[in-house]
Amino acid sequence: MRKGVIYLKKIRMGLTTQIFLGLLLGACFGYFLPEVGSQLKPLGDAFIRMIKMIVVPLIFSTLIVGIAGTGDFKKLGRLGGKAIIWFEVASCLALIVGLVVVNILQPGVGVSLPSIGAAAGANAAATAESFSISMHLLNIIPTNIVEACAKSDMLQIIFFSCFFGVAVAHIGEEKGKLIVDVCRCVCEAMFKVTHYVMMFAPIGIFAMISYTVGSFGLSMLIPLGKLVFSLYFAIIIFLCILGVIASAVTKLNFWHIFKVLREPLLLGYSTASSEAALPLAMRCLEKLGLPKQVVTFVMPTGYSFNLDGSTLYSSLAVIFLAQMYDIEFGITQQIMMLLTLMISTKGIAGVPGASIIVIAGTAASFGIPTEGIAIILGVDRIMDMARTFCNIFGNCIATVVVGLWEREIKREEIKHAYKNNFIEN
Repeated sequence: MRKGVIYLKKIRMGLTTQIFLGLLLGACFGYFLPEVGSQLKPLGDAFIRMIKMIVVPLIFSTLIVGIAGTGDFKKLGRLGGKAIIWFEVASCLALIVGLVVVNILQPGVGVSLPSIGAAAGANAAATAESFSISMHLLNIIPTNIVEACAKSDMLQIIFFSCFFGVAVAHIGEEKGKLIVDVCRCVCEAMFKVTHYVMMFAPIGIFAMISYTVGSFGLSMLIPLGKLVFSLYFAIIIFLCILGVIASAVTKLNFWHIFKVLREPLLLGYSTASSEAALPLAMRCLEKLGLPKQVVTFVMPTGYSFNLDGSTLYSSLAVIFLAQMYDIEFGITQQIMMLLTLMISTKGIAGVPGASIIVIAGTAASFGIPTEGIAIILGVDRIMDMARTFCNIFGNCIATVVVGLWEREIKREEIKHAYKNNFIEN
C-alpha cells in the first residue's frame, strides 16, 4: 500500500500538464460532441469570473505597496520612465513585424467578403467613429472609484491607486505604515485565493475550449487559415526578436524565463484572458527574485500600455483589409498608419473590443471599407488566444528588463532563484 502511495506521488501532474490536458481534451470533446460542448460555456465563464474577482483587490493592494512602500518618488519616476521607453520600443517592433509579415504573406489576397458581413462591419465602424482619443484619455480619470472597480476598468484603478499610494506615503510614517501593512496582507491573501482558484483551472479551460470548438467548429479556420497562420507566425517572430534583444541587454537566457512562465502563459492562451494569467504571472516573477515594487508597478502598467500582441494584430489586420478589397496601400501610407497606431493602441485595455475599434477607426481614416471586419470576427477567438499569449509574455519580459535596468536585482540573483525555485524543487 505504501509503495502505491509513493508511485502516485511520482506520477502526480503539475498545473501546466493539467491545463494542457484540459486544452486538448476540451478541443476533442467539442469536436466529437459539439451539442454537449456548446453548452459548457457557463462552466468556463465561472472560472473567468473567479479570476476577475481577484484582479481588482490584487492590483489595488500591490500598487499601494509598490508606491507607498517605496517612498522614493525619484526612484519610482525612473522606474516608470524606463518602463515607458521599453514599452515604446516593443510596440514599435510589434507594429513593424506585423507590417512586414502581412506584406510578405498577403493573407487578404483572394479572400471574399461574405454577404452577411455588412451589418457587423457597419456596427464596428459606428463604434470606431464614436471612439475619440481625447475622450478616451479623459476617461482614464475615474469619477467614481467604486464604479471603476465594479467595471474592472484597469486604467481608472491604476490612476486612482497611484494618487492614493502617493498620498499614503505623505500622511506620516506611522499612519502610512499601517495602510501599507494592511495592503501587504491583502496582497498575500489574494495570492492565496489565486492558488485556490487555479485548482479549478483545468476544468474551466476544458469547458471554454469545448464551447469554442463545439459552437464554431474547426472548419471556421479553413477560409481564413492564412490570416490565422500569418498572425501566429508574426507573433512567434516578434517574441523571438524581442527575446534576443532582451537577452542581449540583460545577459540572461530568456528561454529560462519562458519556462518559468509556462503556467500563466498557457492559462492566458487557453482562456484568451490576460486578467486570468496576471496573478499567477506576478507570483512567478516574484519567485524568480524580482522585487515586489518592480513587479507590482510594471506589470499592471504594462497591461494597459504594452499590449504587444494587440498592437501587432492591429497593423496586420488593417493591411489585411486593404488586400482583401484590392486597395493599393503604399509605403508612405503604411508608415502613417504605423504612427497612427502607435498612439491609438496605447491604453486601450479598458475599452471593450478595443482591437476591433482601433482597426475599424484606422481603416476608415485611410479610406478602407470597414465591412470586412465581419470576416475577421469569425476567427477572432483563435487569434485572440495568440494575442493574449503575446501580451502576457511581452509584459513579463518588460518587467525583467526594467528590474535589471533599474538595478533592483542582479542577474546572478535571478539565475540563483531560477535554479532554486524552478529546477531543484
